[in-house]
Amino acid sequence: MKFSTYLEQITGVSVYPIISLLLFVIFFVLVTYWVYSIDKNEIKRIENFPLDDN
Repeated sequence: MKFSTYLEQITGVSVYPIISLLLFVIFFVLVTYWVYSIDKNEIKRIENFPLDDN
């Protein structure tokens, strides 16, 4: 028996892909907003984290 057969037997299972898509889109939008709104000096500081001895 295929795995999709088990999923078809669960009532209301069609809502999970929609929730997953919404979570991904919300996360993607938030990260994109953060990347474009971050200060350039902060980016330089984060870039140098692996090289800092402190």
